[in-house]
Formats: sequence, structure tokens, C-alpha cells
Amino acid sequence: MQSSSPELRALRGVGPAAEERLLRLGISRPLDLLFLLPQRYEDRTRLTPLGALRPGQRAVIEGVIAVADVAYRGRRSLLVRISDRTGQLTLRFFHFSRIQQNSLAAGTRLRCYGEVRQGPLGFEMVHPEYRLLQPGQSAPLEDRLTPVYPTVEGLAQFRIRDLTDQVLNRCLDTLTDALPTAETERLGLPPLREALAYVHRPPIGADLQLLGSGLHPCQRRLALEEMLAHHLSLRQIRERARGDQGIALPATLPAADTLRSRFTQRLGFSLTGGQQAALADIDADLAQPHAMMRLVQGDVGCGKTVVAAAAALTAIAHGHQVAVMAPTELLAEQHRNTFQRWFEPLGVKVVWLSGSLRKRARAQAHAAAADGSAQLLVGTHALFQSDLAYRSLALVIVDEQHRFGVHQRLQLMDKGVRDAARPHQLVMTATPIPRT
Repeated sequence: MQSSSPELRALRGVGPAAEERLLRLGISRPLDLLFLLPQRYEDRTRLTPLGALRPGQRAVIEGVIAVADVAYRGRRSLLVRISDRTGQLTLRFFHFSRIQQNSLAAGTRLRCYGEVRQGPLGFEMVHPEYRLLQPGQSAPLEDRLTPVYPTVEGLAQFRIRDLTDQVLNRCLDTLTDALPTAETERLGLPPLREALAYVHRPPIGADLQLLGSGLHPCQRRLALEEMLAHHLSLRQIRERARGDQGIALPATLPAADTLRSRFTQRLGFSLTGGQQAALADIDADLAQPHAMMRLVQGDVGCGKTVVAAAAALTAIAHGHQVAVMAPTELLAEQHRNTFQRWFEPLGVKVVWLSGSLRKRARAQAHAAAADGSAQLLVGTHALFQSDLAYRSLALVIVDEQHRFGVHQRLQLMDKGVRDAARPHQLVMTATPIPRT
């Protein structure tokens, strides 16, 4: 559970409920709001006459209420008929209070924003945003495009926009640009402050199509910022991981070399140059006294599993165990069948473990993992359950890792911690994931 943030509470309109919803969005301090980027934009800078509306259009309209009544045909709803000099429109509310109903009385002038659709009584808007206008009041229209943010239930768009305005006014000028000006200018990208101000409050005339594609220079500037921060974070993680003690597994061990040779001879095909290069990198990592963290990315059918199998045999030849984890039972079963076909003729015992196993079969698999007779275990989330113990887990192979949570992968890695040494990790994916 995340703790309370005094900084967030300092923003106008943030109480305990709003703070909890902001925390669910990953916002724990005011500056985080500047990096909660809009998903899309709406043009609320001009009024559209009711007579000019078309189905599917999102528009700002004004009109005077002619009649408001509750209809009970089918689903109970509040129907509010408004008109201007050019036409009429129905506002439909399925959820409404008595106070709201009373405020929408005949003769009241409204300004609304919503999507036009064809209804049983003509054009209508369902649950539009609206505000009441006083007689003779001329409320100004928006002077910028309106951002639409990702949000959670109970946190309305206007609240996020108000909070973002507060942070822009208070904090924007205090931000330090981490990228050299000469470099951003060379790339044709604006400074950080300018980019943030633009994406949160695009001016009238901004290219909505370019913004919608995410390719506006201001969006690209922020993408560069995120990619660089992510890259540096990964570098830090990698440097810290180099300090983790691992189990050195040199492929030059005679038993390892023999087992792998027998495996490749039985394949019926030769490894490609790319597979051999990937395996050479993995062998170099496995031979080190610190834990490997390596990603193998390639299209479906390119032979990632063959490379992983060859690496697994190195760990097995050293007398250790290997775990192969997949996100679904179907994919895990495919791996089990493949590894059984490859490994059992070599005398390597492959054990299957999944949540669907019956109690007796699960107990047998657990016993084989604990006494080391299970040299390679294939399965799903069952591989890191609390009641499962390995005798000597030295290599963890994870397929389609983006479908597992970080904590789930760490739980499996923790199963192999032995005398402060952590198992090596090899991740396979056909999907390039920037956040891997």
C-alpha cells in the first residue's frame, strides 16, 4: 500500500479520496502529473449551431431548455430538449439525481460538450459535459485544445486538467533540462519545458492529426526523455546485477560439451549463424561467476528454443537444474513436448508442473524437484509456488516474459538462491518490448 503524499495534498482539491485515485495512476508527487500525457485531444474552441450537427461529431453547443422530463420507455432516463435558432437536440441522462433534474428546468440556458448520435427522437447526446449559463452570461470558449488523460473511476477529466494546470503554473519553470541544448537542437526537438507546456495545452490551430499519431516534435522530445531515462535505469540495474554472485557454468566442461554435441547431432539440422552467435554470447555469460540476465528476441520459428535448450544442457551437465516457464498452459505444454522429444533420448529427465495437475502427480513433481532427479522442469506459474523447492536451480528460462509480472519472475529466481548465488536468467520473446 502506498503512503500519503504531503506534496499531493498541497494541491488545491486533493483530499484523501483524490490522493488515493492519483496514487493508483502512479502519481505520487505533483511533478508526476506533468508526465501523465494526454491520450487524445478535443477541440472545444468554437460553438457549433444545433442545425449543423452530424452523427459521430464531438462538438460544443449552446441552447435553451424547452422541456425536461423523465421517460420510462425501456430504461429510465432524463430527457432534456434544447434548442437554438437553427435546430433542436435531446440530452439523455441514464444516471441523474433529483437535484440535477431540478436544475435542468425549462428556460435554462446550457453549454454542452459531447458526441452526437442518432436517437429515437432525432439527434442526441448521452451524458454530455454541461454547465448552466446565467441569463445574459457570455462564457468564454476554450482558447486551447482540451486534453483527455488516462484516468481511474472517480477521477474526472476536469479534475486532472485543473491539477495539471496547478503544477504547470507552479513547477514548470523549475524543471531542469537533462539533455544538452545543442543535441536537442540538432535533432530538431524543443526544450523540455516547451514540450510539456505544448502537449498539455496545445494552442488553437495545433495539428490534431500529428498529435494523434504521437509524432509531434514535442511528443518525440518527451519520448526521447523517457527512453533515455529507461536506458540509464537498465544500465544501473545491470551494473548492480553484475555484483550478484552466480554459478559459473563453463561450456568447456567435457560433460557439457559431450551432452551438447549429442543434442546437436540428433537435431537433424545445423544451427544457423545467428543461433550460434546467440549461443556463444550465452555461453560467455554462463561461464561468469555472476548471474546472467539475457534477452533472446526473434520472430516465431527462428529457433530461440533450440538456443535455450543448448544453454540448458550446459547447466544440466554441471549437475544443476533448469526451469522453463511459459505464461499459458498451452504454450508450456508445447515446450514440454519439445524438450521431452529432444532431452529424453539423452537421458535427461523432464518433469511437467502446472496448476491443473492432480494432487498425486503434483506431489511427485515436487519430490523430483527437491531431490534433483527432475533435471529440467517445464510449467506455468506453478514453478514458483511457495511449497515447491529445488535442489539446485542454476538457470531460469522464461518465454514471453512481458506476460509475467516482475514479482512473479523474481519469485522464480529466488527459488534458486543458494549460498548467496542466484540462478542465471534467459528470457525469450517474439515481441520487442521497450520496457523489457
